[in-house]
Amino acid sequence: MDNQSEMNISESPSPRVPESSKICFVFPGQGSQHVGMGKEIYENFGEAKEIFGEASDALGYDVSRLCFEGPETELNKTFRTQPCILTASIAIQRVLSSQSIVPSVVAGHSLGEYSALVAAGVMSFRDAVKLTEKRGLFMQEAVPEGRGLMAVILGLKRDEVDEICLSLQSGYAAPANYNCPGQIVIAGEKEAVEEAMKLAKEAGAKRALPLAVSVPSHCTLMADASKRLGELLEGIDFNSPTTPIVNNADAMFLNNIESIKVSLVRQLNSPLLWEDSIKAIADSGITAFVEVGPGKVLSGLIKRIEESAKTCNVQDLKSLELTLSSLAT
Repeated sequence: MDNQSEMNISESPSPRVPESSKICFVFPGQGSQHVGMGKEIYENFGEAKEIFGEASDALGYDVSRLCFEGPETELNKTFRTQPCILTASIAIQRVLSSQSIVPSVVAGHSLGEYSALVAAGVMSFRDAVKLTEKRGLFMQEAVPEGRGLMAVILGLKRDEVDEICLSLQSGYAAPANYNCPGQIVIAGEKEAVEEAMKLAKEAGAKRALPLAVSVPSHCTLMADASKRLGELLEGIDFNSPTTPIVNNADAMFLNNIESIKVSLVRQLNSPLLWEDSIKAIADSGITAFVEVGPGKVLSGLIKRIEESAKTCNVQDLKSLELTLSSLAT
């Protein structure tokens, strides 16, 4: 994880996607979880049952029961949420693969980047599900509960939010997610984020709302979690991606193992460039995006970034049928 590795990231070229294959799989992150996620897919496809079984074996508890029955308070604990979303997402991805729906590019939003890495063959599912549990624990332990906060700012430009964060008098807050035009998430110390919300409203923001999360992700408060994650990654077997992957931290196509490791560490304490990532993917020739996993948050963001893109999502039997039908046309 040296300077040369970071140089490799910035110099990664954007490949041109062949005309015959223009599908990108995008994988959701924390916040998309809900009790019941993946249940219909699990009950109807053997591939999905195998993934849930593998997750339960790796983590030592019944992942399917937690995903399907809750309780919600337990599912919403960060160290439970992350492996559970990963499991539901990869179960669905395996079902799509069995239906001959294979992406030419993959990407994921925050936690979803780990699902993308599994789909691209970079790491095994078993390693990823244990890794995301640890990642959740590291994040929870990095900042004492109640000290940090995240908030979404709607209706301001990037430079306006950047300037607000730089002007704060009460502490540290910074942009955490550049999600789409007019939607930026900030993170930091609780009082500073609250001050930023007030200043954003005074600057003309349509809304400035606190998010129901206890961990201020993707800012420098996660430095300790990033360090611990980096040490953990050294013990994980990584493979070169079989499918191009676009990362969060740089919105670049990554093509070597070391740059991927560097990116995962930086992802925790630097802002997510989701808007830039989708633009880079679209510029490569992608015309269709399939959100693979619970919820439809990413589909909505993509339509605001690339209005002409076709978007689908798969989270249950109905959405699977609709997606298969849409992609066939």
